[in-house]
Amino acid sequence: VQVGQEEGATLATGGTRLNDALANGNYFAATLFTNASRHMRIACEEVFGPFLTVIPFDSETEALEIANEVRYGLAGYLWTNNVARAHRFAQALDVGMVWVNSQNVRHLPTPFGGMKASGIGRDGGDYSFDFYMETKNIAVALGDHRIPRMGV
Repeated sequence: VQVGQEEGATLATGGTRLNDALANGNYFAATLFTNASRHMRIACEEVFGPFLTVIPFDSETEALEIANEVRYGLAGYLWTNNVARAHRFAQALDVGMVWVNSQNVRHLPTPFGGMKASGIGRDGGDYSFDFYMETKNIAVALGDHRIPRMGV
C-alpha cells in the first residue's frame, strides 16, 4: 500500500489491516488503487491479497500488452459480456489460470500453476503425477534389425 501511494497511485478504498477477531493474522481490507500506470510496482509485481490496481487502456490490444508485459503469470481475471472476447483474450494471456466473470474458484482436479516467473509447472488432478515424476524413454533392441543411417 505504501509503495502504491509513494509511486503516485490513488488509494480509493481499503489499504488497512483488519482488526478485532483478525488482529492476529495478516489480513487486509479489500484495497483498490486507481490512477495507476502500467510500470508501477503495484501493477508489475505479484501482490497476494484482496488488492486491485486499475490501469486505464484504450483498446483490447493495449490491455493485453499491459497484462503480458509483466514478469509474472500466475492467474488472470476477465470481466466482460462478450464471450468471443473472453475466449480470445484468455487464450492470449501469458498466465497459467484464467477466470472469466468469476473470482478464484478452483475445482481441485484442474491444473494449478503459473507461467513465466510464477511457478514451476502444474499441480492438481492428474497433472500432479507429471509434476512429481521424472519420465524417461528407454529403447532396447531385442534382436538383429536394420538400423537406418540418418542423414548420411
